Amino acid sequence: MRLLTRFRLPMGLALLGLLSLSSTAWAHKASDSFIYLDQNQSQVRIDLALRDLALLLPLDRNGDGQLNGAEVRSARGDITRLVEQGLTLSNSAGSCQLVGQQWGLSRHSDGPYAAGRYQVDCPDNQPAATLEYSLLFDRDPLHRSLISITDSQGERLGVLGPDDRTLALENTGSVAGNAVQLFVTFLYEGVIHLLIGLDHILFLLVLMLPATLSLNSRRSASGTVEERGLKARLLELVGIVTAFTVAHSITLALAALDIVTLPIAWVETVIALSIAVAALNVAWPVLGRKTWKLAFGFGLIHGFGFASVLGDLTSGVSQLAVALAGFNLGVELGQLGLLLVLFPALYLCGRFRLYERAAVPAILLAVGALSLYWVAERATSI
Repeated sequence: MRLLTRFRLPMGLALLGLLSLSSTAWAHKASDSFIYLDQNQSQVRIDLALRDLALLLPLDRNGDGQLNGAEVRSARGDITRLVEQGLTLSNSAGSCQLVGQQWGLSRHSDGPYAAGRYQVDCPDNQPAATLEYSLLFDRDPLHRSLISITDSQGERLGVLGPDDRTLALENTGSVAGNAVQLFVTFLYEGVIHLLIGLDHILFLLVLMLPATLSLNSRRSASGTVEERGLKARLLELVGIVTAFTVAHSITLALAALDIVTLPIAWVETVIALSIAVAALNVAWPVLGRKTWKLAFGFGLIHGFGFASVLGDLTSGVSQLAVALAGFNLGVELGQLGLLLVLFPALYLCGRFRLYERAAVPAILLAVGALSLYWVAERATSI
């Protein structure tokens, strides 16, 4: 079924609008900072992405749109003052002092970060009991600070966001209680990570479209086109979702456990390309009509994208399995929520001929154009 050959409605304005939005769309890797607190050594390290710091400080002194080493070094004082204002450690006796020890650049999966290591001097020579973080939330409500804490009881993880900027450092709960709390935290972050990943959302949308079409892709022996019932389309959707889930769960685990790692810039480029290929395959099924196979194949790549956050924070952490399980389930819940919202609406639209002949081609054309724009944008930044 060549959907695009049936398309007759003007799409110029719609495409221009969508492409104008694409210039501000984030890559899949969300805005994160990383804090590594060692209570045993009374030290803390904080890594902030240069792209995020550029939102708060005038790092690009010559205005050429690029950051060089000299510009970053000249902004060292501004960066350290910003960190010391946005990161506060304290105990019952008062605020702790951060004494700079080492400063430089680090690299995470999405690019260069400014990294600073500090000695934590707290009143009464007692360890810090509370960590408060307030950077970037006012500029980016999707920003998260991912925290790794090492103390006498081992390693544990935490996440701070706009609605929860303070983390208690005293580990007074039971092992089971801490595990449950960690699981719930990363469950929530998995849902958010899926919902803010526009590329993953568009990929799921394109995979879902064939299941919303009422006409079968092949004709009967008499030459007539057969209608498909709701049950047949739901079974097709279940197969697609299951294949995508299994695939990205495999690579999410492999990447987060540091068994297989791929450069995130290449992963993001291939993810964008997968959307364009999936959109093309709906119109011209060059890769076959078994959409679940396409979902599984590209789902393997999407899993590496999901793992970018966990891989940057949890390598070697004993609670990795709990965080991984919570994050993966959160991604699945976010995915399921999208399907529960989108599929019924598109299924109802599928009862009208205009949906198949105009709306679906319009969606495919717009999504394909946007994803190719992302491919070009991300490839040039590699």
